[in-house]
Amino acid sequence: MAKFSEIINGDKPVLVDFSAEWCGPCKMMAPVLKELKTMLGDRIKIIKIDVDRNPAVAARYEIRGVPTLILFRGGQPVWRQSGVMPAQALAHALETYL
Repeated sequence: MAKFSEIINGDKPVLVDFSAEWCGPCKMMAPVLKELKTMLGDRIKIIKIDVDRNPAVAARYEIRGVPTLILFRGGQPVWRQSGVMPAQALAHALETYL
């Protein structure tokens, strides 16, 4: 499996869903992200990071609550949002960065 740094440094923008198994709102994000992927297709890569299994990555990006979404372009965070939001609103927020 590719390292996190390799994934976020790719050509394509990467939306990272920082979440946890025990988090109810995180479970609500799964269908939202699936819908978002359908809407945006190949313009974006979406990955999920479990903060409990990857504490170093969570600490590096100062994840204080889950779910937290961060969009990376060229390895740099360019957009960040905590909490659940509808796919349409998410697509609209991300459009500027794609």
